[in-house]
Amino acid sequence: MQRLPTDLPECTVFLLGKAYQKAHGDFKKLLKPFGLTNMQHLVLEGLWYKEGMTAADLGKTLVLDKATLSGVIERMVDGGWVVKQDDPADARVSCLYTSEKANSMKKELINARKNANEKLLADFSNEERVLLKRFLWDLM
Repeated sequence: MQRLPTDLPECTVFLLGKAYQKAHGDFKKLLKPFGLTNMQHLVLEGLWYKEGMTAADLGKTLVLDKATLSGVIERMVDGGWVVKQDDPADARVSCLYTSEKANSMKKELINARKNANEKLLADFSNEERVLLKRFLWDLM
């Protein structure tokens, strides 16, 4: 087995990467029965927050670039999770809505995310949870 450099456990980038892998992997397992990826779930939650957003508005809300989001949205439209409708004010623009399929699972999917968060933060005090979220927002 190859040994890690002695300063690696002190590397913030390494620690954040490993924390991300754990959180992402655990949530991925919870979403697997629904046939959704973590990113697709994020899109649904963004649209449940505000239905009818354009892809550009959704990208700003979720802090995602257009290139990342466009492919995800197309796969979600093809999979029956998201519906595109022309904007009545400008037919060149599409507004995004969650489908009946997505809405029928809304409560279950939101609970899956809440449960994943709870599991991830189970060993943290309320103060530590608040601080962690604040630090993560500051890093973004």
